[in-house]
Amino acid sequence: MVSGNTPATSALAQEFVQFAIASGVLRFGEFKTKAGRLSPYFFNAGLFDDGAKLGKLAQFYAKALVASGIEFDMIFGPAYKGIPLGAAVSIELARLGRNVPFAYNRKEAKDHGEGGSLVGAPLQGRVLIVDDVMSAGTAARESIALIQAAGATAHAVAIALDRQEMATEKQADGSTRDVPYSAVQYVRNTLGMQVCAIAELSDLLAFLNTQPSNTMGEHLARTQAYRERYGVQ
Repeated sequence: MVSGNTPATSALAQEFVQFAIASGVLRFGEFKTKAGRLSPYFFNAGLFDDGAKLGKLAQFYAKALVASGIEFDMIFGPAYKGIPLGAAVSIELARLGRNVPFAYNRKEAKDHGEGGSLVGAPLQGRVLIVDDVMSAGTAARESIALIQAAGATAHAVAIALDRQEMATEKQADGSTRDVPYSAVQYVRNTLGMQVCAIAELSDLLAFLNTQPSNTMGEHLARTQAYRERYGVQ
């Protein structure tokens, strides 16, 4: 589902889910999340690991962004997964006739050559952050701080999959607790930024519902149970 502040084209989301599963990027099993939850599915954009898959992924991002109506002046890809994603999306948008500047950051600032932690076009105007997923919103906050420090505006975020599950907050004693909103909802409602997701967990469940029960029935049941426990509206 495209979640910019407009409803989505479910056909695009369903096509994306099917593509992600066929590519082995969206897998089923038992996976431990950063929050310590045992998730029945795992989305790893790092497995879009050849030119054909990365190019197709960029097409999905571009189509979702066009459908969302979100306006932006440039793209920022946060290290590390956001770097190839942002670059690929900028190439696809240029192919479609929308050529925008692109920048990314280093995890560690360079102290020679051009120096600094930012590479590419100067950060300015309304910046679109391109990443794979948002779990706790930590990476988004780090990107926002970099963008604001450069004098630009962190305007929107584009992600491949919205897990639609409760985020976690770190407590004073170092522990974490679940909060009744997702990272996407936090970015949209608290930080005031637009969010575009190619697909959401609800789209994955809709896809699984269309599959034969003898092949996907177990995955559907476990994913539904996970959403009932950790999901948000």
